[in-house]
Amino acid sequence: MRFRWGTVAVAALLAVAGCGSGGDVDGDLTNDWGAMAPATGFVPVAGTCHLSTFSRTGPRITYEETDCAGLHRTETVFVGEYSAPGADAAEPPDGASAGARAAYRICDRKTTEYTGGPWRNARLWIGVTHPSAEAWNGGSRWFRCEVVELDSIENDGALIQRTGSLRKALADPASPLALTCYAIGLDDAGAITRMPPVACATKHNAEFAGVWTAGEKAAYPKGDAAWDEMHAGCRGVAARYAGVPHDGDLQYRLGVVSLPGNADVWAQGDHGVRCYLWLDGAELTGTLKGKGTKALPVQYK
Repeated sequence: MRFRWGTVAVAALLAVAGCGSGGDVDGDLTNDWGAMAPATGFVPVAGTCHLSTFSRTGPRITYEETDCAGLHRTETVFVGEYSAPGADAAEPPDGASAGARAAYRICDRKTTEYTGGPWRNARLWIGVTHPSAEAWNGGSRWFRCEVVELDSIENDGALIQRTGSLRKALADPASPLALTCYAIGLDDAGAITRMPPVACATKHNAEFAGVWTAGEKAAYPKGDAAWDEMHAGCRGVAARYAGVPHDGDLQYRLGVVSLPGNADVWAQGDHGVRCYLWLDGAELTGTLKGKGTKALPVQYK
């Protein structure tokens, strides 16, 4: 009796296995299944905004998009993919590595395209976010180009919460983000203590003149000699801005303030220096742009 019931059970299993397959009962339970799609890892999305502050590492668990019309801290302008040799590294590219520098160059260009104008001409800062070490080991090779608004340009400023996307925000030369005029204050030792922005029609003693770019192999400025080279570069920028000769008298017409980014972004290849034309003790009530030698006579020799 036990043998008979066992035979019936086996027949029932065969019937179930062959159900819906007509006479094709060959014992292979997988040959009629469709292929499964390959597993894909998380990849962030460009053109999105985020509540979280900027971070060099972007784990999936901390990724959260928010409406750009509401309060947010960062905006992703572009998502790219590391190529060799960076992509072949054991860890995500960081610091002054070739992969990190290549990603920063891309983000520099993509941010200018996204915002509609050179981002260094505004109260903006950019950074590169890469996958976590765990995601990198799992095959992720993306990088995010992030742009943030700063409250000022003093000491790189502080990241602030903003509303509205930065897409094409610099297309209008009159953008409220644009660097314009400043009222520089000094301490008793002659060091700059404050540099608040002011309307160029009100009293000021400094104006943003443009950006000077140091050489690719230039070291981050430390010491008087390095700063003198940077100031010389910015004097050339200021001369073009004001429309005065770039000659031996230039140093007697105007001074400059030279503001590079911090050492971290310098190591990634950001050698752009923001240059400000500065007249210590002056009380200007209009821009000096293109005003020439009459507005900037030789002061002393």
